[in-house]
Amino acid sequence: MSKNKRTFGKKAVFHTHFFFRKFPALPYILKWLLISSIIGILAGTASAGFLQSLEWATNFRENHLWMIALLPVAGFLIGLLYYYFGKDVEAGNNLLIDSIHNPKETIPFKMAPFVYLGTVVTHLFGGSAGREGTALQMSAAIADQLSKPFKLDRNERQTVLIASIAAGFGSVFGTPLAGAVFGLEVFLIGKIRYNAIFPAFASAILADWTTNLWNVKHTHYHIHFIPKLEFLPILYSILAGIAFGICAAGFSKVIHWAGSFFKSGIQYPPLRPVAGGIIVALAVVALGTTRYIGLGVPVIVESFEKQLPLYDFALKMIFTIVTLAAGFKGGEVTPLFFIGATLGSALSLFIPLPFGLLAGMGFVAVFAGATNTPLACILMGIELFGAECGVYVAIACIVSYLLSGNNSIYSKQKIGAAKNRRFESRQDQSISDFL
Repeated sequence: MSKNKRTFGKKAVFHTHFFFRKFPALPYILKWLLISSIIGILAGTASAGFLQSLEWATNFRENHLWMIALLPVAGFLIGLLYYYFGKDVEAGNNLLIDSIHNPKETIPFKMAPFVYLGTVVTHLFGGSAGREGTALQMSAAIADQLSKPFKLDRNERQTVLIASIAAGFGSVFGTPLAGAVFGLEVFLIGKIRYNAIFPAFASAILADWTTNLWNVKHTHYHIHFIPKLEFLPILYSILAGIAFGICAAGFSKVIHWAGSFFKSGIQYPPLRPVAGGIIVALAVVALGTTRYIGLGVPVIVESFEKQLPLYDFALKMIFTIVTLAAGFKGGEVTPLFFIGATLGSALSLFIPLPFGLLAGMGFVAVFAGATNTPLACILMGIELFGAECGVYVAIACIVSYLLSGNNSIYSKQKIGAAKNRRFESRQDQSISDFL
């Protein structure tokens, strides 16, 4: 090698080192932008396909109502699939949260097709379930496969899982900002991991963008009237938040109790969804309506347009708890949106606020209390309903979060910082320790 070439090489290395010393964050940004782009594109594509499948399943079921009679058979098949082939991924969202706290083996890729198939079958035959759990699990199972080719260490794997949760949530609901904060907030109550903030936001935004590129549409909600911010409306918002917090805590407690009841009462796991399927199918026949099965999006939209009766939220709660506690697949979040929105709409009978505003507040506040993610829910309310309702949504979410106590639909959540002094001695414990 000539002297000039050696000199040029040394200068190039010097300038490269100087450049990275001057901009030390650049290697981190470039690395995680690449990883986040892959996560976002794959998660957004998975969410798009999943949402289209759910729309087909819902339309087909509503046009062939006799299929609801086969819900116990569908439940048995789902139970068999997970009992014989999917025991290591059956924990679902709790497995994702546990893997963030304590990364061990790579999450099996089979979690993605298993939960996709289980959720579509649940909706096709008339179970009452949501979609966020499926989106999160598909996204995380896909994203965690990047750990080996990118040679990610323990901390980097945690970041990948946080980013994948953000991407799945943001893309399935069309709320990338809420999705990013949800990924950062959901696994550790009271603390946020700021070193994952860039991957979380990048993944969520890119995933939502990808889903939109596939021309998948999200439901839009509109609050027709928002009162001026004054003392009485603020007081009424606090009262509504109390009701939402009690509802959230009740849902979390009862769904864990019902899950334990099915497990203790029926020893052979594939038979649990059979029993749950029989209960749900008979309830649909007895009520003569499919209003409380599936996602229930039309009823959620209806809650913003007129005052609904009090029993709507209670019936949806019962249908959802039986479906999911018995072992059917799907998420809890969309049913929680239904429960919160219909409860809020009904509360306008007693609380002098517009039913549309109360529906929007309940939509996110019950979810905030049941998942201990108030910041994500405040952002979600602003993304879905507009900034004008932001203060009312924030009041409802914060009050619900405080009133729900140490309860959560996710038993593997850990308490990083207690909500108040009463729980300070219980920090760093799992929610399951209190159940």
